[in-house]
Amino acid sequence: MCPDLVCVWTPAARTRNVMKEFSAMYEQQYAVALFNSVRFEIEGGGGTQSQLLHRKDPLAGRSIFSGSLFQYLEENRKWRNRFVSVPDSYTINLYESKTAHERGLHPKVTINCAGYKALTSMEEYIELINTSLPGIKGKVGSNPIIKCATPFPLILWHPYARHHYFCVLTEKEQKKWHAVLQDCVRHSNNGLSEDSTVQTPAFTDAVRLHRQAKGHYGTWDMMCGAPSQILANLVMETLHADLRNMIGPRLKGKMQQRQKDWMLISDAVYRQVLSQTTGQYRALVEACEAKKAPLDARLRTDMDQIITSKEHVISKIRALVLPKAEQLLRTSVQPYISSILEALMEPTSRGFSEVRDVFFRELVELSKNSLNAGGKEKLGENMERLSMLAFHPVKMQSCYEKVEQLNLEGLQQRFDVSSPCVFVNRAQILMSEQMDNAVYTFEQLLHQSLEPQGENDTCKTIQRCQDRVLKKYDYDSSTVRKKFFREALLQIIIPYMLQRLSPSCSPELPHFKELIFEDFSHFLLVENMFEEVVLQSVSKDIMMAVKEAAVQRKHNLYRDSIILNNSDPNLHLLGETPSVDWTNKFGGDEPQGSAGGASAERGSGRKRKQVVSMIQLEGVPLPYESCLEVPGVELIPEEDAEVSEDISLVSGSPVCSL
Repeated sequence: MCPDLVCVWTPAARTRNVMKEFSAMYEQQYAVALFNSVRFEIEGGGGTQSQLLHRKDPLAGRSIFSGSLFQYLEENRKWRNRFVSVPDSYTINLYESKTAHERGLHPKVTINCAGYKALTSMEEYIELINTSLPGIKGKVGSNPIIKCATPFPLILWHPYARHHYFCVLTEKEQKKWHAVLQDCVRHSNNGLSEDSTVQTPAFTDAVRLHRQAKGHYGTWDMMCGAPSQILANLVMETLHADLRNMIGPRLKGKMQQRQKDWMLISDAVYRQVLSQTTGQYRALVEACEAKKAPLDARLRTDMDQIITSKEHVISKIRALVLPKAEQLLRTSVQPYISSILEALMEPTSRGFSEVRDVFFRELVELSKNSLNAGGKEKLGENMERLSMLAFHPVKMQSCYEKVEQLNLEGLQQRFDVSSPCVFVNRAQILMSEQMDNAVYTFEQLLHQSLEPQGENDTCKTIQRCQDRVLKKYDYDSSTVRKKFFREALLQIIIPYMLQRLSPSCSPELPHFKELIFEDFSHFLLVENMFEEVVLQSVSKDIMMAVKEAAVQRKHNLYRDSIILNNSDPNLHLLGETPSVDWTNKFGGDEPQGSAGGASAERGSGRKRKQVVSMIQLEGVPLPYESCLEVPGVELIPEEDAEVSEDISLVSGSPVCSL
């Protein structure tokens, strides 16, 4: 084989090529993002003020979950008990034992869940595995990869990286762990920080433009994790398929062995690529940040002239693009906007409605407990639990499940939407945020109301605060959903329009560069202005569609004319006060439900309260302290002879061996 061809195939060479192309785009988009950020700072931008308060650091001093489960060790094909801790970062840390965790030792394994899927059955897993190598198909009954120790598996699957296999003893444990794992994936996939008004838009636009240059328009499921992870996914998007086609036919052995060998190769390549993208992206950002000060100074000096120049060029581009865009809109987009919107609104609105119902049920329970078992200590315990409601994946599961029914089938292929996962994940994050805003606002109102009156008429006070918060939730929920619908429609429609307009418009764009002064060329790119014109062409239709949906009130959306800005100024003053520490305020003990099984914060020497309580099973020694305490087969539920046979392979002394 030609040495040059071999070089092209290597992960290092492919990563260098992709990063070289990406870096050029990032440097261009960095200057554009800086221009937009400074312009917004100078001109200001109005937005609808939320009615609910926002908690600044909701998970301070908290961990999400900890407990024991079985992990499959691929190096020796044994199941071993592990103590798992999920801190507020939503990474998964696995320890030898709970004692090792409490002593502050480093975890044996740390899993960043970005890009993973949490599965609960071998059927799901094998279906995904069968897509990894062409011509190699496993069967569910044969358990081609592993033999699970119990009927209740938990599997973390990634298209490129190593897979992780766990199992637990009961269905109840499995449901709770699955909710926790899904939450870890959800938060790890939750995009980049919006606080960075330059780096984040520069990065996302550079990734999008890089993929569009390769012919990949539309949403992308692997736009998740930290920037270095997203860039590794960008490299693997093409490298993975090429390696599979080159290496797959050369793998020897039985089906199971070839699948395992390919997964090991894929993981090794992914780790190598991730190592490269991490270092190269860090250097890229540092280089751009070093140039930021002179660019910023030039922007502030010439802002008026740059804006005038941009408006002049955009008017010329609009004359070229708008007639073609309007024709495309009339024939291929407008007939489908209402269908897309309805597909988005139905499950999303049900999800937000369920958030309201869950919040209401928790407050009803709070009132009952206050009435039946009064006292400051009990109120403190109940409020401590309520304060973490939005971050309790098990209690929030019914809300998340509603939006998981989102189905764009029939529209996905037309508009090149890879899957609805991008929109589902975003809606779920917004639901969690709205729940926490409602809870936090209720906390502050209740605390303010209880201060002067003490314990008298606590139930009536809770009722008044509840009614006040629910009205504000209804308004904010409507505002958040309408913004989500508009953004989702743009994410679906704009790539579709760009893909169809680019062949006729892109060849003409270089001519417009002559209209831009050289001093302004860093901040004004004709490609960005072309996309801006396309966006403006469809924005009116999208705004009208969402407005019409709000007028119908079918999904409990407020009309845009209903404005509640500054409707409750005294409440927003409470937003400046710190969160209420209900346990210390009312002198109660640490709530068992929210702090049970609390984990020690590494390096701090103090206990961290835990959002999700542990599961305690009668007759089962949980949490396990060592592999010597792994239960025998009699404590593992058996479903059939095949499961029994699998358990017998792992339930004795071999489980304890390393």
